[in-house]
Amino acid sequence: MTGKNLLEFDSVTMAFGGNKRNPDGIVALEDLNLVIEADKPSIIAIAGESGSGKTTLARLGLGMIKPTGGRVIYKGQDLWAMSPQERRDYRREVQAIFQDPFAVYNPFYTVDRLLLTPIRTFKLAKDRTQAQEMIEDALTKVGLRAGEVLGRYPHQLSGGQRQRIVVARSLLLQPKIIVADEPVSMIDASLRANILTKLKELRDEFGISLLYITHDLATAHQISDKIFVLYRGRAVEIGDASTVIRHPQHPYTQLLVSSIPRPDPDNTWEGRVEIPLEELTPGADRRGCLFRHRCPHAMVECETTPGHYTGGYGQSVACYLYQDNSQVAEVAQ
Repeated sequence: MTGKNLLEFDSVTMAFGGNKRNPDGIVALEDLNLVIEADKPSIIAIAGESGSGKTTLARLGLGMIKPTGGRVIYKGQDLWAMSPQERRDYRREVQAIFQDPFAVYNPFYTVDRLLLTPIRTFKLAKDRTQAQEMIEDALTKVGLRAGEVLGRYPHQLSGGQRQRIVVARSLLLQPKIIVADEPVSMIDASLRANILTKLKELRDEFGISLLYITHDLATAHQISDKIFVLYRGRAVEIGDASTVIRHPQHPYTQLLVSSIPRPDPDNTWEGRVEIPLEELTPGADRRGCLFRHRCPHAMVECETTPGHYTGGYGQSVACYLYQDNSQVAEVAQ
């Protein structure tokens, strides 16, 4: 850990449901190392199919759950060893955008309440006039006019408007990091580009880093600087987002990329990818490469856990196919 790191996952493991018969339970995340630098705002995509550990990583980064192994560190402090004041600062500086742009609202209140609550909680304004000015400024930054959304109830707004209001709420707190968990998956395709553009502006104009949780490699390619591809809680490929998606090296990443539907009416898409249910049950075999039972390149070596090797385009790949390319590499930071 250095002073240049804002958020760090240090060998983080998270398991659920352990008992005497299955002490390890279901391992949702295993030995993950990830760093967001303080002086280099970036968008890091966490990608994988359902059950890969993406949302668990988001909840760990938000301090909602405590890891069963390793540490989540913010500005040099373990989240679970912070003083009350450090914890309060962290709560303000690390914000979330969730998947459902409707669920975060109370339908009995206008959207004004969602925007006023953080201002009151963290005492960001000296009076209501200043609070109103802050709200209007935040709405303008996400491309909304205050007169068109304030005073309205959630059901009176579109999904895109609701999600942009959530982004505006985060901006009020001047966060260092935003954890965005599938922020466009429940929004109409016609509105996704607008939300993705706003997320990129958070990095470029406001210096905010994002952890972008997604199953959609197309949007990860569009906005991310770096990507972590997870399979059953392990990072199997890490690198520049464009490089990993254009030139996937790990067999699992190749499977994911091949499953992206192409806009070709003559080519029927058959690429549904799911982790077999038996692999997600307590006591499931986690020895060796977790993908070996589905991998067309499986070999004897795969029965032991692979290190991270350098792929053909410079990314870090947990696969024995690349062990001759380089010495075991330190997981990309």
